This record gives sequence, C-alpha cells and structure tokens, in this order.
Amino acid sequence: MQVFAFYLFASIVIASGAFCIFARNPVHSVLWLILAFFNAAGLMVLVGAEFIAALLVIVYVGAVAVLFLFVVMMLDIDFAELRAGFMKNLPLGLVLAVVLLAEIIIGIGAWSSVGTGNADAAVGLPAGGPSNIEALGALLYSKYIFLFEAAGMVLLVAMVGAIVLTHRQRGGVRKQNIGAQVSRRPEEAIRNVQPEIGKGVEL
Repeated sequence: MQVFAFYLFASIVIASGAFCIFARNPVHSVLWLILAFFNAAGLMVLVGAEFIAALLVIVYVGAVAVLFLFVVMMLDIDFAELRAGFMKNLPLGLVLAVVLLAEIIIGIGAWSSVGTGNADAAVGLPAGGPSNIEALGALLYSKYIFLFEAAGMVLLVAMVGAIVLTHRQRGGVRKQNIGAQVSRRPEEAIRNVQPEIGKGVEL
C-alpha cells in the first residue's frame, strides 16, 4: 500500500510539474502547480513529516499559489475566452477532482497502516517520545528562535512591499484622507432622519 501510494504521488508530482512548465495558459500553470503541491504533501505524509505536509498545503497552496493567481489576474488576459471554455474543460476538472479524492483516501490508508511509531523511527525520532511536530516546534522556539523571527520580518517586509508596488492612483476614485477621518466629530458622522412610511432614505 505504501509503495503504491508513493509511486502514485511521485508520478503525479512529476507530471503536474511538467504540465506547469509547458502549459500555455498561465492560469492553468498555477492550477498544475497547486496539484503538484498537494501530491508533494502526500509524499511528506508517507515519510511521517505531517508538519511539512501541513506547511505545503497551508503556506504554499493557501498563500503562494493564491498570490500567483493574483499576479496572473493582473495580467492582460482575455478571461471571457477562458470562461467560454469552461464547459469544454468540465470533464477534465471532474476527473482531476476524482483523482484527488482517491489520492486522499489512499494516502490516509497508507499513513494509518504505517503507524506513528514506525513513521517517527523513519525520520530518526525515538519510539515513544514526542511526535515530530512537537520536536520541531521545541527546536524552532528554542535554538532557532532568532532565525524564526527574522523569517517573520522578511515576510512582513515582502507583504508591505507587495502592497506598495501594486498601489496605483486611479481616476474617479476618491483618495482616503486619514486625518479628516480621525478629526471627524460624532455629530458630523451621524445624521438622524425620519423617513415617511413606504419611502426610502436618500443618501
């Protein structure tokens, strides 16, 4: 069971990586990349590294791949043409959904058949000791705490830089005046109206 799950996940990672490179549509490339991340997470589960698998799904699929999609959305792409081919690609999407569901079932079965003790022994943890997630957390917040905080600062700077780079002045859009908002008095912010029955409020 474990060998079959390994070859299944590994082959789909390689195939989805190749499709990600050779796909002519950038949106399809990002979707193939997400499929590769999911299967790589399955490989991590098989070797007992549940924390790395969770990071692949949460960080890479939930953040990095979504960021790639946002960048792709900013490109000049004719999305009307993409939506026109939705029904044509619907069978392929259903097949991929069934394959992902089968992979999840196979991965859970392979992980449960290995057992936690054997998985921890495979990555060098003593039997009966803390799990690999607990050991990794204790190591990150003790020996490598400064590097962990530095990585957080790098991510914060990258987030602020992305906001600054994508902020553009657009015509017809009122600019936010923070000073006017802070100095606004309550009597200026609230207007008490008594509309007649059956009539709405004019803004």
